[in-house]
Amino acid sequence: MILTVTLNTALDLTYRVPALRPHTAHRVTDVAERPGGKGLNVARVLAALGHEVTVTGFTGGDTGRLIRERLTGVVDAFVPVCGSSRRTVAVVDARTGDTTQLNEPGPLITPAEWSAFLAAYGELVAGAEAVALCGSLPPGVPVGAYAGLVRTARTAGVPVLLDTSGEPLRRGVAARPDIVKPNADELAELTGSHEPLRASQDARRRGARAVVASLGSEGLVAATEVGRWRATPPARLHGNPTGAGDSVSAGLLSALVQGLPWPARLSRAVALSAATVLSPTAGDFDRTAYEDLTNRVTVTGEATAA
Repeated sequence: MILTVTLNTALDLTYRVPALRPHTAHRVTDVAERPGGKGLNVARVLAALGHEVTVTGFTGGDTGRLIRERLTGVVDAFVPVCGSSRRTVAVVDARTGDTTQLNEPGPLITPAEWSAFLAAYGELVAGAEAVALCGSLPPGVPVGAYAGLVRTARTAGVPVLLDTSGEPLRRGVAARPDIVKPNADELAELTGSHEPLRASQDARRRGARAVVASLGSEGLVAATEVGRWRATPPARLHGNPTGAGDSVSAGLLSALVQGLPWPARLSRAVALSAATVLSPTAGDFDRTAYEDLTNRVTVTGEATAA
């Protein structure tokens, strides 16, 4: 079982409009609604790949009820809270393909609710093959929360992937997660360097055992204990990038639990990310494109100590 943690779950609403223009009314041509938050996106892809997945975090209120009702293909281990789970609104401009995102902050988590989650998390980790800690922290959760969750997983001997940003990322890296998966901006904020491979190596020195940085259409760079690599898709792809980074995390975890070497892990992650961009539904991946792209990802680098 792979465990994904989404402390700030969301109900994702996607509106498609012919063209997005400020200060005007818009006629929405299509509406999509689904459970969201980075960890849930990761879980959805892992389940589609055939993995057994358990999801945990917080849900509350009518929005939380809708999130839980619409979960499919995963085991629900969410901790209920008094506040209402957040919503996110994505407005897709059909003319350009650009997406404008509006994210609510999430419910205020009380100390008692946080304690309840920690107890549940400790039990779930004991039965997991791997753990993904993903996304923002809702109000009330300590800024060092991910660092503590990383340490719990490591004590249990369970590999852990961390995908967050800002101060939670800085503190989480120091707890020595097995994989950190920032995007280029998050990595630059963490290290002060805008050169991805150099910044990835710097992030490793801060504690992470491996750093895999998402570079959007340019693929991934990875600095690990056994080497450094760059993985790129066969061509620049056009589509909706929503969820592409979460598909990278899913690909890395899927390959990790199967014991694949790093080049194969990166190939799977890039192929899944690209197939997510090409999917007609935001956050899903196009399986045909994924199967086609898996063997066409270019991975270069060296399998030496980083």
